[in-house]
Amino acid sequence: MVALAEEQSASTSGLDRAGVLVRQITAALTAAGHSVAAAESLTGGRLCAQLAEAPGASAAFRGGLVAYATDLKEELLGVEGDLLARVGAVDPQVAARMAEGVRRLAHATYGVATTGVAGPAPQDGCDVGTVFVAVAGPRTTTAVRATPGSTARDGIQHAALLAALQLLRDELRPPG
Repeated sequence: MVALAEEQSASTSGLDRAGVLVRQITAALTAAGHSVAAAESLTGGRLCAQLAEAPGASAAFRGGLVAYATDLKEELLGVEGDLLARVGAVDPQVAARMAEGVRRLAHATYGVATTGVAGPAPQDGCDVGTVFVAVAGPRTTTAVRATPGSTARDGIQHAALLAALQLLRDELRPPG
C-alpha cells in the first residue's frame, strides 16, 4: 500500500518512473540493511547516477562500474572469456555474470547489470534494441530480456535503465 501511495504521489508531483523505483529500492535496501552495486554496459553510467540520486542512497548504494568494452567485462567483472567468445557481450548469461561480478567486487548484497545494443548498428549478431538486465542476490541470479518500445538510442538506454530498476525492485519484494 505504501508503494502504491508513493507512485500516486510521485505522478502528481512530476517525478518520473525511474525516480519512484529508486526511492522504493533505496527504502527496501536500507530497511533490510542490504546494499546494491551496478555493472553497466549500454546504459553507460545512467543506472549508477539514478541509484545515487535518491535521498539516503549512501546507506544502500555501494557503487558501480561501466564496462562498455567487451574485454572489460572479463577483466573487471570476471565474465568468463570463453562465454564471451561463444555468445558475445549481449546475452542473458553475460548480464547474469556481470551482476554477480559487481556484487562480489563491491561486497554488496545485490548486483544489478545491463547489457545490450543501443545502436546504431547490430553487435555480436544481435539487433539494435536487444537488451538484457540481471540481478544477483543472496539467493539467486535472475536475467531477463527487456523490450524497449523505441529504436532510438536514448530510448533504448532509458528502457534498459527502467527494466533493471524494475527487476531489482521485484527481487527485493518478500517472497509470497
